[in-house]
Amino acid sequence: MAAPTSIEMITKLVGFDTTSRDSNLALIDWVEGYLADLGIKSDRSWDADRRKANLFATIGPEDKPGIVLSGHTDVVPVDGQDWTSDPFELVQKDGKLYGRGASDMKGFLGVVLAKTPEFVRRQPKTPLHLAFTYDEEVGCLGVRTLLADLARRPVRPRACVVGEPTLMKPVIGHKGKQSVRCHVHGLECHSALAHQGVNAVEAAAELVAYLKGMARRFRDQGPFDPDYSPPYTTVHTGKIQGGTALNIVPKDCSFDFEFRYLPSEDPAMLFGEVQRFAAEKLLPEMRAISAAAGFDFQELSGMAGLDMSSEDEVTRLVMQLSGANGTGKVSFGTEGGLYQEFGIPTIVCGPGSIEQAHKPDEWIEIEQLVAAERFMDRLLDHAAQG
Repeated sequence: MAAPTSIEMITKLVGFDTTSRDSNLALIDWVEGYLADLGIKSDRSWDADRRKANLFATIGPEDKPGIVLSGHTDVVPVDGQDWTSDPFELVQKDGKLYGRGASDMKGFLGVVLAKTPEFVRRQPKTPLHLAFTYDEEVGCLGVRTLLADLARRPVRPRACVVGEPTLMKPVIGHKGKQSVRCHVHGLECHSALAHQGVNAVEAAAELVAYLKGMARRFRDQGPFDPDYSPPYTTVHTGKIQGGTALNIVPKDCSFDFEFRYLPSEDPAMLFGEVQRFAAEKLLPEMRAISAAAGFDFQELSGMAGLDMSSEDEVTRLVMQLSGANGTGKVSFGTEGGLYQEFGIPTIVCGPGSIEQAHKPDEWIEIEQLVAAERFMDRLLDHAAQG
């Protein structure tokens, strides 16, 4: 097996600490300079505080719809993880590369950038667009500003490949995600006079129990899609906090919950069911004691599901480029659903495995990078033909 040419580039990218809570501008500045040295102009789109930016660049004619190679630059934290090496210094050992983001997803970005000089040399007739985003790990925030920028351009890309780790297998579907915070407002009083108060913790508990009932219903009754694991929509409460002391009826309680739903499901209907239960079954009893009691719901993040057909043109193209004889679906979310929602047919396909992502000693097999580089070579041959 020939050594991949992208290791040096991946080493450089892993060396930038782009944990989502921090700025990614050092990496973006470096990539912009690297592309400029190759004669490629880049455009930025920013977050509200201008601490983070997306980068978008085009190789080839700008008046034709091209193929986007998209990846996020941010990584998850290493806090509390037991690493055996510096997470932000790439280590090569036993056919693997270790480092934060090696799999998710600086391996893909490194392959794209390492191949970019060849992209420029061949000047493809079908343009190749490079899209590097911020804050995917905290709700696909950056890609939304990038898409808003693309909406103002005269020519929209015709297809997109999101390089999340799929072992280079084309993924045509993933679940959507909606995460919500519920704040329950009660009325505090002495617990000896509990009938005079509105217990926010108990109201929250009843609503959490209803969410658990929804989860059981989906598990037992579906709808089902056997290509997913698990093959149904999941409902999960992950955080709850409320009350001050046992002898005080609690005034406040808040909890966070999420739906990871099949693309065929409507998240607004799922959320609406929860709101109706709160309004119709819980609120009247609470308001009989205090008119100020109630529920406030705040959507924390949302991620559209991806639902492509195995017969779509871009699906067939990515199968051809990857050498795969089939497609798959995954339960984790990506930016792909938002690209598709925007009107750009999108496939998820990239080196590495999600099984290694977000863990201490995150790694990617060098063999996967070789496969990704072959994919890029085939893509360039396709783009050069127009």
